[in-house]
Amino acid sequence: MLITRECDYAVRVIRALAGEERLSVGEICEKEQITAPFAYKILKKLQKAKLVKGFRGVHGGYSLDRKTEEITLFDVYTAIDPELMIIECMDPHYQCVRDDRDKTPCVVHRELADIQQELWKMLRRRSLQELFDNI
Repeated sequence: MLITRECDYAVRVIRALAGEERLSVGEICEKEQITAPFAYKILKKLQKAKLVKGFRGVHGGYSLDRKTEEITLFDVYTAIDPELMIIECMDPHYQCVRDDRDKTPCVVHRELADIQQELWKMLRRRSLQELFDNI
C-alpha cells in the first residue's frame, strides 16, 4: 500500500516536534503513542531527508530542521518511502511482463500514471502547518 503505517507515524513525529525546541525520543513516543524502536527508525529517515535534526549527549534529542510551513505530506512520505508509487509499474525501472510478452503497452498504465501525478500534486498542496492548524 502506498501510505504505510510508517508514513503515518512519521507525520506524528513531525507533529510532536512542531512548536518544540527539542524533544527526546521518549517524549515523542509518549506524545504520539509510538514505540521507541519504530520512532528511532523513522527519525533516522527524517534526519536523512533533512526534515529533523538530532542532537547527541545529555541534552540530546530531536528538533525540526525545517518549519512546518515548508513541509508537506509529500516531503514526509517520500522521506520514508522514496518510491511512493501507487503500483509497482509506475517505477521507471519496472519491467512489465505484459510489455515484454507481445510488445503491446498496457492500456491501463497511462491512466495510472496520470493518477500517480495527481496524487503527488495533492500531497504537495498544503503544508503540515495548514493541516495542524485545522486540528
